Amino acid sequence: MSLDVVTLGEAMALFVAGETGPLETVRHFEKRTAGAETNVAVGIARLGLGMGWVSRLGDDSMGRFLIGEFTHEGIDCSHVAVVPGATTGFMFKGRVDDGSDPPIEYHRKGSAASHLAPADLDLPWLAQARHLHVTGIFPALTPGTLAATQTAMSHMRTHGRTISFDPNLRPALWPSKDTMRATLNGLAAHADWVLPGLDEGRLLTGQDTAEGVARFYRTLGASLVVVKLGPGGAYFDGQHGCGHVPAFAVDQVVDTVGAGDGFAVGVISALLDGRPVPDAVRRAAWIGARAVQVRGDTEGLPNRADLDAAGL
Repeated sequence: MSLDVVTLGEAMALFVAGETGPLETVRHFEKRTAGAETNVAVGIARLGLGMGWVSRLGDDSMGRFLIGEFTHEGIDCSHVAVVPGATTGFMFKGRVDDGSDPPIEYHRKGSAASHLAPADLDLPWLAQARHLHVTGIFPALTPGTLAATQTAMSHMRTHGRTISFDPNLRPALWPSKDTMRATLNGLAAHADWVLPGLDEGRLLTGQDTAEGVARFYRTLGASLVVVKLGPGGAYFDGQHGCGHVPAFAVDQVVDTVGAGDGFAVGVISALLDGRPVPDAVRRAAWIGARAVQVRGDTEGLPNRADLDAAGL
C-alpha cells in the first residue's frame, strides 16, 4: 500500500449500550471499535487515501476483532504488534437520548498498547507517508507512549512531512493539569496543523477566545490552527489568512463522541487533496456534523462518493 497518512495510538473494543440507563443496569451491548487515532484512520481510509497504523494489541479475542475490523476498512496494520499474553483495552459507552455526552467507562490500564516505546517504531516505514497524525491521548498513557509519539513527530519533521495534532484532552490520564499543559503544548510546538476545541484551547493556553487560542499556537510555530466551536462552526488561522466557517445544521444530536475525530479527517484529507484551508474546514465541519448523528464512533464517517455527492 502507498502511504499518505500514518498514526500511532491505542484502539479498544467498544461496547455500546443498547438501552438508556446507568451502565450497571444495561443488559445488551453492541461491539464496535474505539480510539481517537483509529477513528481518524478509518475516516482517512474510507476516503481512499493510504492509511497506516502503528500500535500493539493483545493476542486475545478483542485484539483479533480490532485487527479484522481495521484491515477490512483498508488500513495497513502491518506495524501493529500482536503480543502473546498481553491484553487489549476495552470500554463501555452508555446510551443517551437528549444530546448530552454519554457515560463512558474505560478498561485499558496495562494494555498492550500502553507498552509501546520508541524501539517499536519502524522509522523508515513511517517516513514513507506524507503526513503523521497524533493526539494528546496516546502520549498520556505512559512515559513510553509519550516518548514514542515525540520520536515519531521528530522523525517526520526531519524528513519534511506534515504533522497534525489534536489535543483531545483526557485530564484523568495526567498526573496534573500543569503537566498536561506543558506536555501537550510541547507536542503542539512540533506540529504543522493544530486542531483544538475551544474549551480545550482555553485550558491549555489561558486564552479566552478562538482568536487568542489560534494566535497562541501560531506563535509556537503551527502553520495552521483550526479551533472547533461545536454548533458555532470553526475558526481558522493560517499562513494565508484567518476566518470562520459555520457549522452544518443537525436535526438531532445522537452521540457527540467521535465528532472531533471526524473533524480531523476532514481537515487532513482536504489539505492532502490540495484544497484551500476554508474548503478543508468546511469539509471538516460537515463530517463532524455527520458524526454526531450516529451512535458509533465511525459509523458517520463518509466515503469518497459521499463527499462528491455533497460537493466537498
